[in-house]
Amino acid sequence: MSKNSNLKDDVVIDMPSSVTGKNHSYMKFIVSSSGLLKQLQAISGVLNSNNPLPILDNFLFVIEKGSLTISASDLETTMTSKLTVEAKSNGKIAVPAKILLETLKTFPEQPLTFSIDEKTFGIEISSDYGKYKLTGFDGEEFPKLPVMEGTRSIELSPDVMLHAINKTLFATGNDELRPVMSGVFCQLEKDSLTFVATDAHKLVRYKRTDAKSKNEGTFILPKKPLTLLKNILTGTEQSLMINYNENNAFFEFGNISLICRLIDGRYPNYEAVIPAENPNKLTIDRSALLNSVRRVSIFSNKTTHQVRLKINGSELHISAEDLDFANEANERLSCEYSGEDMEIGFNARFLAEMLSNLDSDQVNIEMSMPNRAGILTQADGKNSEEDILMLVMPVMLNN
Repeated sequence: MSKNSNLKDDVVIDMPSSVTGKNHSYMKFIVSSSGLLKQLQAISGVLNSNNPLPILDNFLFVIEKGSLTISASDLETTMTSKLTVEAKSNGKIAVPAKILLETLKTFPEQPLTFSIDEKTFGIEISSDYGKYKLTGFDGEEFPKLPVMEGTRSIELSPDVMLHAINKTLFATGNDELRPVMSGVFCQLEKDSLTFVATDAHKLVRYKRTDAKSKNEGTFILPKKPLTLLKNILTGTEQSLMINYNENNAFFEFGNISLICRLIDGRYPNYEAVIPAENPNKLTIDRSALLNSVRRVSIFSNKTTHQVRLKINGSELHISAEDLDFANEANERLSCEYSGEDMEIGFNARFLAEMLSNLDSDQVNIEMSMPNRAGILTQADGKNSEEDILMLVMPVMLNN
């Protein structure tokens, strides 16, 4: 069969031996091997290595009116994708994910014929090279999708969502005792959209004034679905529709949808943590500071990762030491500074993370006292519709 053969004209479906019995009904469809692989890879990030239910080790295939809907789930998050296939009957089957993905990766582009015995759940795949048999499972055992009732919605460009995820995800916490802080808080208002993440040591507030919502609302999105969205939104241009209610959020763009359970609980009052009066303001080249912090921190204590910032006039001294191993490093950078001379300590890893997640050439660091949080903002914000504030708690300096 030629690589580019027309599916409808050239493919003859061989009925597998397992489904020729009179009492057996069977489901058959023909699909492009690369088209199927692309859709499976887009949603396979949901799959866990240790699932609470064995059926979740499978993709759910549902054929309806010549359309194949594929689902993958871990109970908390479910992703679905649709593609057109050639099929004469409807039906559903759960197909083992690992063996299917591994097989599809080995094929060049060609039509594949799937023949499924609906009584035994036996699956036979026919390719240009031969036939492959595996055992599926009853599709009815697959968890049902939550019903989205009483939802509110907002439409966003994928770039806005992607930026929001990239700027906040790194600041989320991992404390199982405080689940609300393991997600990103979303605040929808009529004139803006705000995303907040914090782990109590660092905080990021990312605000957009070019994204508005008809309905005001708040919800907390878990880390895993945000990571999945980040992967699939990259490079896409279709608009993203978000529907949400008290329990779930539903993201839809193109032929892919993601539905996730929201984190239940009250998000901390993040505005109260941001110091209002910060008279000491440092402006410095972002990449110079980032590289300096990375270098100097190699010599810092491996438990605290402490770097010391000492500012006098237009000079910033950055230093670190590890007394246990007699390691130390000192660097000096020029900067613009207005305020009193001061000395403050930060966790180098947090500071470097924040600096690498800001886009501007110059950054502002605003401080009030050595025991109060430092605030990082972009000094030359290229996008006037984007407002980003990062806060990092200091570490006590050991003199």
